[in-house]
Amino acid sequence: MISNNIVTASPILRWAGGKNWLVKHISTLLPEKFNNYHEPFIGGASMYLAIDPSNHAYLSDLNKDLIETYNAVKQDPSAIINILKTYENSKEFYYYLREKESCGEYSKAARFIFLNQTSFNGIYRVNLKGKYNVPYGNRTKNFLEEDKIYALSHRLQNAYLTHGDFEVNKDQIHEGDLVFLDPPYTVSHNKNGFIKYNQKLFSLDDQYRLSEYVDLIKENNAYYILTNAAHEKVKEIFNKGDKRFVKNRASLIGGNNSNRGIIEEYIFTNI
Repeated sequence: MISNNIVTASPILRWAGGKNWLVKHISTLLPEKFNNYHEPFIGGASMYLAIDPSNHAYLSDLNKDLIETYNAVKQDPSAIINILKTYENSKEFYYYLREKESCGEYSKAARFIFLNQTSFNGIYRVNLKGKYNVPYGNRTKNFLEEDKIYALSHRLQNAYLTHGDFEVNKDQIHEGDLVFLDPPYTVSHNKNGFIKYNQKLFSLDDQYRLSEYVDLIKENNAYYILTNAAHEKVKEIFNKGDKRFVKNRASLIGGNNSNRGIIEEYIFTNI
């Protein structure tokens, strides 16, 4: 169920493709009870924080910098906050920090949070050399929200954080567990006229592997909720005789309003 915990936690990062829009619907999708929670595409962690599982959580992502940031927040939020207090939201400082190679887990985490909060659209992108190359975003919003960082640290105490492919924790899925799946995908702005798979991040073959992963979840008598693009190919790949819903949401991707609008997404589940 949605948490009513005294410690109110919400994402500390902006994340392209995040599921904040789904939070208001999630209570209608969850089973009455479940055991451990699994989320192999953790991203901005909005669903994990909204669901607030009472047992252990197995959280992972292919983005190593992201997982290292969450681990640092889990271990010592004060250390990160103290570093962030020395930063300034200016174009000059942004590009200085973007080029700087931070040392130490807490300095790296502070840098990751700052760049995410002050960059253009909160996009995570690296060049061929693996260097973060998103431009400055000219945001006036405060990049340091101490309460959010402390609250997230509190929530992560029962979580196992792992860097790796979505299958990295598959052996931990047992009967009665809940697995939330939100794979990377990009939908065109013209209401799903076509779908583009980022061949580096998540290919069409990866979608088929994910379908086999869903089969494994079901074989283990566990629950799954999968979000994906509302596209005929996706419907074909994940057609397992389970429930399928279509949800509309506003597109937040694009450099100008002409590239934005209302798009559709699928939700598949065996609950």
